[in-house]
Formats: sequence, structure tokens, C-alpha cells
Amino acid sequence: MSESLHPAAPHHLPGFITAPGDTDILMVVVGIFLIAAVVGVGNLYLHLHTMPERMAHKSQKLQFEIVAVLGLLALFTHNHLFWVIGLFLAMIDLPDFGTPLRRIAGSVEKMAGGPPEPDPTEPAPETAGHASTHAPAAKSEAKAHA
Repeated sequence: MSESLHPAAPHHLPGFITAPGDTDILMVVVGIFLIAAVVGVGNLYLHLHTMPERMAHKSQKLQFEIVAVLGLLALFTHNHLFWVIGLFLAMIDLPDFGTPLRRIAGSVEKMAGGPPEPDPTEPAPETAGHASTHAPAAKSEAKAHA
């Protein structure tokens, strides 16, 4: 390589300078590092971006869908306020207003003499009747063991 040096070039060249026609190994290594860095930073960004949604999903929050929509809005609009609101919603437990209101409505219907609406959280009457037929057997069995 020293025979083909230009007279104005320095006599000592650094090791990363390759001869004409050879593969530039430093460029290949930097290219692979750059691709890995872009994929790694993108993965970290998306993992951080979905944090409120994963937090709401783990704790079975009622507002999970709202948090998911806010996360999508933040992703597509690049508005970080949506992400912060979603994070706060994922951390806050909203009180359950539905169950007490349903119980109040059922009690008022019972006081008025009308048939109460079936509670969606309770089992159907068929399974309740089926369970009551086996209850005396379980009681007598428990007395026999005592």
C-alpha cells in the first residue's frame, strides 16, 4: 500500500483507512450498530409508550378502554398530554357507582311491589334452584361428620 501513496499524503495512515477495492470493515460495523440502535430505541419507546395501558390491564381497571384510546391518540398525534392523562387514569381507582345504584333501584322496586330486575352479577334462577336441592344433603353430611 505504501507504493501507491500520493506524495502529499502522510506516510503513516490510520488502521481504519482501507486500500482501494477492499471492504471497509468500520463502515459495516457502524452500519450494523446503527440498525441495532434504531431498533432498540424504537422498542424502548414503544414499551414505554404502552406502559399506562399495561398498568390498567394488569389491575383490571374499568377505564382500560379509555387509557388505550388515549395511548393511541398520543401515538398518532405526538401530543404527550394524552399519554400523561392515560398514565394518571391507569394509576387511579375510579369508584364503582353502578353496583350501589343497582341495589338501590332493586330495593325501591321491591318496596313498590314490582318484580325486581335480575342482577347481572348474581347467578341465574335455574342454577340457584339447582344448588338449593343439594343444600339439605350437604347439611346432613356436615352433621354426620360432626
